[in-house]
Formats: sequence, C-alpha cells, structure tokens
Amino acid sequence: MLGAVAADATIICYPIRAIIGIAANLLSLVVLSRRMCGLSKLVIRYMLTMAVADTMVCIFNVIVRNVLSYHFPDSFLAYTCTCRLTSFIQISCVQFSVWSTVSFTIDRFFAICCLKLKSKYCTERTAAVILTTVCLCSFLIHIPVCFRYEPSYIAGDIRWGCRIVTEYASSPAWKTYKWLATLLVPLLPLPLVLLLNSLTVRHIVQVSRIRSALKRRVDGNICDPEIRNRRTSIILLFAISGSFTALWTPVMILDLSFEVTQSFAVNAPRSRYLAIRIALLLMYFSSCTNTCIYALVQRRFREEAKNVITYPFIIIVRFFKINWTVESKLAA
Repeated sequence: MLGAVAADATIICYPIRAIIGIAANLLSLVVLSRRMCGLSKLVIRYMLTMAVADTMVCIFNVIVRNVLSYHFPDSFLAYTCTCRLTSFIQISCVQFSVWSTVSFTIDRFFAICCLKLKSKYCTERTAAVILTTVCLCSFLIHIPVCFRYEPSYIAGDIRWGCRIVTEYASSPAWKTYKWLATLLVPLLPLPLVLLLNSLTVRHIVQVSRIRSALKRRVDGNICDPEIRNRRTSIILLFAISGSFTALWTPVMILDLSFEVTQSFAVNAPRSRYLAIRIALLLMYFSSCTNTCIYALVQRRFREEAKNVITYPFIIIVRFFKINWTVESKLAA
C-alpha cells in the first residue's frame, strides 16, 4: 500500500513540481536579467545564481531522476556510466543551490548588521568570487560519488544500472565522506540560515524602534516609509527561514536517524521508502520557493513579472490588429 502511494507520488507530483519549478525560475531569470526590478546589482547577481542553481536542480534531480528515469527505465539513463554521472551532478546541484542561498543570507547579514564589513564583503567582485568558489567546491567535493556505484548487471558487454559498492557501508573513507556530505547539506546550512536571519531580524527591530522614537520626538509623525521597508524585510527573512526549515527538516531527520542508528531501514523498510519519497519531494520544492519568496515581496519585481508574462500576448494582439487593419484597407 505504501509503495503504491509512493509510486503515485512519483507519477503525479514530480512532473507538476518540474513544471512549477522550471516556470518560476525561468521567469525569475528573465525578470532579473532585465535589471528593472529596483534591486541592486549585487542582489541581482546572487538571485540570478540562485535561480540558475535551482533550475539545475529542477532539470537533473526532478526531471532526469524522477520523471525520465521512471518512465523510461531502459533508456541510456540506465547505463552505469550515465547513472554515475547523473548521480554526481544531482548531489552537486543540490549543494550548489543550498549554499548559494546561504551565501546570500550571509551577504544580507553583513549588509544590514555589520556595517564595518559591508564595504569589504558586500561588493560585486566579492560576490563573484564567493559564488564561483561555492560552485566549484560543490562539484569537487562530490567527485567520490562517481566511484560509489558499480554495475547492477552486464548484458551484451553493456553495463546496466547502479548499485552501491559493498565497501560503502564499512570503509572508513566512505564513512568520512558520508558524514561530510551530511554536514554540508543539510546539517550546517539549516541552523546557519536560521541563526543569521534571526540576528538580522533582531537588528532590524532594534533599529526600527530607535528610529520610530526619534521620529515621534522630531515631528510626531508615526508613518515612516523606511519602517515599512524594514517591516517588509522582516517578513521576507521570516518567510525564507520558515520555508527553508520546513522543507529541509524532514531530510535532515531521515539522514540523522539512518546515519546514527542504522535501524530505520531495517525495522520499517516500506515506511522509510515512503518517508524518503515525501522528504525528497519537499526538499526539491525548496528549489523554487526561495527565489519566488524574494521576488514576491518586491513590488517592482511583481510588476516586471507581470510585464514579462503579458508581453507575448500583447505582441500577438498587436499582430492580429495590424493584419486586420491591412485587410480592411485592402477590402475598402
């Protein structure tokens, strides 16, 4: 029963998730590339990188792994060499997506709370170096994944499928790699994002109270556009922390329960399979929520997104109007 439910989730949920994720991230890429949404060049650089990383997760982790491989089990994706390569790309893309979000969180923390470090850290050049380093490290760290699998079987001199090598569970080197991978995603990013965003919100609240008190003393005016902007920033940070925590906590719990006790898979294999499928589905949803959250809070971004969506329809309407006008003149 549980296996059937999980299979139904694979058939229905992942294609829907792929469509939503690709559409949301492509829209973000187009709007941000136009640089007309009122954001600074530094913020746009981070958000473009996040959108690219999230798009890669949608393509390789959702479409390739959970849609194409499921519906076409005997395609070239089942070759051992392809399986190894896609597994390497998938885990690297997830880490790149997560740590690009963490990098942006650190940048916003320095920009708001650490004014002395803002001039040194919060620059386009520094952002380019950090994001490039994050990308390279995300792929270099997981090179061992290419050697984690061996062929499931060989037919006609062709190696098919991937199964984990026998020494993966007992080798000290593989155990070290497993704990390093678990630490990098999601054990370290989750509390780091929560901590930095909490400190940033605390700083914004304290500064806003001081500003409100001074504003009342000077002119007695409570309405302050700056306070509204800071309130929007608080909502944004809470939304990011809440979304990131809710979508990544199930994966973190499963990782810890299996790595520490090694009993979850033995006692309830069907329950674990279903739990993994649901946790992964939630995790993949995080690759389209962060960019959407950043975008939806910005009013000018929403306006630009609306313009981008309606632009093709406007062109089509204009085209038919021109043709109708020309035909009317010719008929007259």
